Amino acid sequence: MESTQTIKTTEESKPETKTTSMLDSIDLSGIAAEVIKTILSVIVSIAILVAIWSYVAAVTDNFPGPQQTWEEAVMLLEEPFYNEGPNDMGIGWNILYSLKRVGIGFGLAALVGIPMGFLIGRSEIISRIATPIVTLLRPVSPLAWLPIGLFVFKAADPSAIWVIFICSIWPMILNTAEGVRNVPQDYLNVAKVLNLSEFDIARKILFPAVLPNILTGVKLAVGTAWLVIVAAEMLTGGIGIGFWVWDEWNNLKIESIIIAIFIIGIVGMLLEQFLLLIASKFTYEKE
Repeated sequence: MESTQTIKTTEESKPETKTTSMLDSIDLSGIAAEVIKTILSVIVSIAILVAIWSYVAAVTDNFPGPQQTWEEAVMLLEEPFYNEGPNDMGIGWNILYSLKRVGIGFGLAALVGIPMGFLIGRSEIISRIATPIVTLLRPVSPLAWLPIGLFVFKAADPSAIWVIFICSIWPMILNTAEGVRNVPQDYLNVAKVLNLSEFDIARKILFPAVLPNILTGVKLAVGTAWLVIVAAEMLTGGIGIGFWVWDEWNNLKIESIIIAIFIIGIVGMLLEQFLLLIASKFTYEKE
């Protein structure tokens, strides 16, 4: 009985020993060092930015410095969602309206661009037909399409969405098509042996293999869309962060413009990090 109890006790202690060894294998000191390096890097970057900003404010007449801008930001962000009418809304509402336009334009571009990328990647005939068109139109500035949108839609809001659609579709087409072309031939040979339909090939083989490329195109498209929407809204007017910046310029509120620049950058950074997080969850390795 005693020997049996001894064996059981030894077996019960094994998981604990294994867990302890796993914890010991984690280099906590290395993680702490990386965290400290990251924090110090951010502090140094901010210090350099503030120093340059303070110098520019000191040598430029009526240019707001960090302290003046911070005080304005505190007042501005105390009530970001106030609404006194279409021409007097808080900065929070303007950001949401811009994000809505980006979301709609980007979503439409994904619905068109990703399937088109699959077709171009799978069919040599379609690729030969589409490549000259994509090569011709892709370098065109997105804002050059804005007058076309205004002429066709007769309204500012759909015109801005149209510009986002145009600037977002090219990265998704090109990255998806490139991913489809790079799918190993062995995968497609197995599909032929199994006599899979084209739909099953796309769903079971191509999509998992091409997903990293699709996400890369999505990341590039969202970054470009967020850059373009600010300029498009400056030209079209209405509600949005771009028009809000232009309106503040007309009122010569340089502090508000600087605040908007930081907010635009922060929102863009959050969008990029969100997409990187999604991409990290869908990473496939080719064996």
